[in-house]
Amino acid sequence: MPCEPPTMRAIAFVDGQNLYHAARETFGYTYPNYDINALARMVCLEHEWLLVQTRFYTGVPDMSDNARWNRFWSAKLLMMSRQGIYTCCRPLRYRNKLVKLPDGSEYSALAGEEKGIDVRIAIDVIRMAHRKEYDVAILFSQDQDLSEVAKELRVIAREQNRWMKVASAFPASITSRNRRGVEATDWIRIDKIAYDSCLDPRDYRLFR
Repeated sequence: MPCEPPTMRAIAFVDGQNLYHAARETFGYTYPNYDINALARMVCLEHEWLLVQTRFYTGVPDMSDNARWNRFWSAKLLMMSRQGIYTCCRPLRYRNKLVKLPDGSEYSALAGEEKGIDVRIAIDVIRMAHRKEYDVAILFSQDQDLSEVAKELRVIAREQNRWMKVASAFPASITSRNRRGVEATDWIRIDKIAYDSCLDPRDYRLFR
């Protein structure tokens, strides 16, 4: 079995919407207030991994659908790019969905749907593994579709006869409804104290 490399190079692959919704459900935050570079560095420091790149993927609504959130993400993504973070965005479309209430009644609400983000993450994780660009892939996501990626990385590691790890990092608490990371990965639970130490001081909701 291949030995761990003396320096374990890590790349963070971040599903921005998945991370936001997890933080909202777990900690009650109402907008994506994370500093993703700080979160990635914190996870790597705890595990003695060398962070070599942070890659951020998200859906962004069209200006005609939601001008406020379009401005928010445009400003936040621009700042991330200036910090050296790779960013990838896809259109976030709004559709009416029926939501069932605890009393059994239903109402229609607009819900954002992004297409292609999980596929883009999967392609990049596998492509960069083939190129031997990292030893550790950190998925900031709980999207179970990515479990197939984790299985594929084990195949690649055997083919290349080298040590490789894939981890799933996500907000978690004892009250979380979803306390599971991506299957076939190492789970890294981020508690509120750790999450709050990595908040972005800039509130992009105020940007015009």
